[in-house]
Amino acid sequence: MYFQEFKSVLYSDTLVPDIFISEYLPSMPCEHVKVYLYCLFLSKYNKKATTEDISKTLGMGYDSVSNAISALENLGIVGRKDNSIAIFDLKEKEINKIYRLKTTSTPEEALFSSERNNKRRETIAAINKNFFQGLMSPSWYTNIDAWFDKYKFEEDVMYALFQHCYDHRGLSPNYIVKVADNWHSKKIINSFDLDEYFIQYQKIRDIKLKTVKKLNLNRFLTEYEEDYIDNWVENFRFSFEIIDLALKKTTSKTNPNFNYINAILKDWADNNLKTKEEIIEYEKIKKKNYGKKQSQDTTVPQRDNFEQRKYDDEYYDKFFSNTGK
Repeated sequence: MYFQEFKSVLYSDTLVPDIFISEYLPSMPCEHVKVYLYCLFLSKYNKKATTEDISKTLGMGYDSVSNAISALENLGIVGRKDNSIAIFDLKEKEINKIYRLKTTSTPEEALFSSERNNKRRETIAAINKNFFQGLMSPSWYTNIDAWFDKYKFEEDVMYALFQHCYDHRGLSPNYIVKVADNWHSKKIINSFDLDEYFIQYQKIRDIKLKTVKKLNLNRFLTEYEEDYIDNWVENFRFSFEIIDLALKKTTSKTNPNFNYINAILKDWADNNLKTKEEIIEYEKIKKKNYGKKQSQDTTVPQRDNFEQRKYDDEYYDKFFSNTGK
């Protein structure tokens, strides 16, 4: 990229598009922002710089700068051409997104054509005001409108979706879609469905915390371990009282794991055991039968349990005659 320098650095400014600040900056690592701003600065003055030059100027490692440029390229805000890097016009990029072939509504349609549903318009406005300080970028309007159509959420649920994500991991579109997919899989549409989900969600969350404490785990559960507990509660329909019985059986194991616990609970579920009393009785019978089998397998032959060898008189005569020699 080469541009004619027109004024001293002392008197000039490098303009950063608001679209970059609202759309890309919130989820972008600091090092990537640093590289983007410096590339924007270089492009304005038609300056030539290698990756090594940039790394030395910014005090960053060569690999860090290279990875940052690749990440910016993947986002579609810079592009490589021959031996140069082009800084794309983000405003034009956003306009092209808005005026694409109609697969989702435009921002104006999302906000104003919802005259058929004033509550939806009010919900989008409330999301903009409470979570974006009134500066929500155009892509969010199209996303929200598309999510309404895809998930069939009522307005209260859509607002609750943003509140939930804001309170937990932030407003990343990927994270919002992940939560929305989960809610949709639970057949959540209205606030009543959501209330029931949160009751179950809190129940499972409490069981997870109790499990961590019972097993004395000095760490968070992995995603796979959480899936085990979800299955115990949602599919096996076990309360923590039942799960705790399985956890107690790990005390005899050197390195108990969730596969072992899951095998115990699956056995109880397969045998349609529902209560603590049923499980205790089942385990007693199981232990008793196991003890019998072990006893049978290790039984030592008893006295007179074999046919004795028989000797005739000639044998004894020879035996005594030999001892007399």
